[in-house]
Amino acid sequence: MKTPSPLVCEVLGKTGLDILCLDAEHAPFERRELDACIAATRASGLTPLVRVPSADPPHILNALDCGATGIVVPHVKSKEDAQAICRRSLYGPGGRGYAGSTRAAGFGGKSIADQLRESAEQTTIIAQIEDLGALDAIDDIAGVERVDCLFIGRIDLTVALGKTDPSDSAVIEAVEKICTAGKKAKKPVGMFVADVDEVEHWIEKGASLFLLSSDQAFLRAGARDLVAALR
Repeated sequence: MKTPSPLVCEVLGKTGLDILCLDAEHAPFERRELDACIAATRASGLTPLVRVPSADPPHILNALDCGATGIVVPHVKSKEDAQAICRRSLYGPGGRGYAGSTRAAGFGGKSIADQLRESAEQTTIIAQIEDLGALDAIDDIAGVERVDCLFIGRIDLTVALGKTDPSDSAVIEAVEKICTAGKKAKKPVGMFVADVDEVEHWIEKGASLFLLSSDQAFLRAGARDLVAALR
């Protein structure tokens, strides 16, 4: 989701999609818009993820307090980075601050014990791998117990490798290396692919989470189809 509109979330919630990921890293989601979009996504029966702007504690706290099921954290480069995002996503010493008045806590309707238990069970922490340093530390990152999924930022990896084609052999080798690390650590692996025909191949390599296309892409495609049909 690139458009900070709860209406668009509601519309997409009626299409059979499995999940919506609100892109607060590259799209203009402020706290109010994020809150409204998470509410609309949940009301539509979809699971809301938020790609947070950074690993800073307030960004993680905001997304989870507003009711996101999980977060996608960009630029996780080391074991220490992975441990930090896990700590910031969970309650406990040095971790996420507690407030019972949030959507996540049922606006005061959950006991502290219930919220602590449900948060520990349900909060999904996804580490986005998109930097050269992360490739060197991938086994250590994958081995962090509470990291639930490795998500491959293939375009950023392409740029980091000095390439412009995400199908370049060096990029494919890097993606396969991350998939292998996920398998070894028994962690799910996710990715974005521009060409949906690639999905089957990457499933065979161990990927199981695909964040595909965007509301902007749907708008562009629909408008192009209309223009082509009429002209």
